Amino acid sequence: MGLSTLEGLLARDRLIVTISLMSVVALSAAYILAGGGTGMSSLDMSRETGPAGALIAGTPDMVGPMIWTPGYALVIFVMWWLMMVAMMVPSAAPVVLLYGALNRDRGVRRALEFLLGYLAVWAGFSAAATLVQGALSAGGLVSAMYMNLATTYLAAAVFIGAGLYQLSPLKAACLDFCRSPVEALTRHRRSGHAAAFRMGLIHGGYCLGCCWALMALLFVGGVMNIWWITGIALYVATEKLAPGGKRVAQVMAIVLIAGGLTLLIGSTV
Repeated sequence: MGLSTLEGLLARDRLIVTISLMSVVALSAAYILAGGGTGMSSLDMSRETGPAGALIAGTPDMVGPMIWTPGYALVIFVMWWLMMVAMMVPSAAPVVLLYGALNRDRGVRRALEFLLGYLAVWAGFSAAATLVQGALSAGGLVSAMYMNLATTYLAAAVFIGAGLYQLSPLKAACLDFCRSPVEALTRHRRSGHAAAFRMGLIHGGYCLGCCWALMALLFVGGVMNIWWITGIALYVATEKLAPGGKRVAQVMAIVLIAGGLTLLIGSTV
């Protein structure tokens, strides 16, 4: 096989994987914009609460214990998972493309298997988020309409907790992994059956360790608030892809802690 032929195959594989990634993100985003199966338009909800989120808008008349059916729990799980797909795949795309390029013999297949492993990790997170939301709903601690925390104290705790996690060694280690994909893929290289899927699981695990606390912020502004979804997704991409991402993470820690303290002070005045 000549060099020009190989370059042509790599370019074709890269195009196929890129189109696949864009399609996955676009379909997931469209589903969330349509309401995520909840029967509530996320666009209308976001217009009503604005960028500040449902916490600032206030929803005292929308809060009360809510018992979920298994069907509704499944709807919420799918909503969370596709929301994670729309938010996380764009920042993971360079790693997926890189993994495909490193496996020239079956680049498209390996890249997609890697992506499936990555998404499986976020499916696990989505299941956990669904359980947490269900427990909070049963206790009357989440607004039924906006899916945000019902008390300022809980919201402040999430802000401060996320800020402290931003400063933790675990966050730093996971962010280093996500920011250095070549070194990470080489160090954790797997071979044999389902190797690509396992590599996707590994990368997804580090990505989850980097971003789970940021995703918890959705409970503050409203799980389906488009402003918060977009803002967090853009911030995650900045942390992982932009120069100085580690410094950005430290600055965000200060912002989150200060925001949490501000909420606490405001609730006592």
